[in-house]
Amino acid sequence: MSDLSSILRLEVPVIVQLGQRSMTMNEVLSLVPGAIIELPKSADEELDLLVNNKQIGVGTAVKVVENFGIRISYIGDLKQRIQAMGGTLTPSGSDAEVDAAA
Repeated sequence: MSDLSSILRLEVPVIVQLGQRSMTMNEVLSLVPGAIIELPKSADEELDLLVNNKQIGVGTAVKVVENFGIRISYIGDLKQRIQAMGGTLTPSGSDAEVDAAA
């Protein structure tokens, strides 16, 4: 059980993704300060919440004092979050490992 508590204290990068788009190498090399990259997402759409570059939820942008934050409106279940962090289920597909982490 001490191994589990050590694992649960590990820090993982959490990314709030505003949007993404593809650009040609020429467009990237042509970027200069002040350039604007338009994203194919409306300003009122929810932002993606990612762990290990895998989406685990969505939310809306909020201002927290002088910083930005995200108010989560949907978060995947425990199994999805563990899988996003690189966790695996037992070969039989049971939730034993997931239940142990809860």
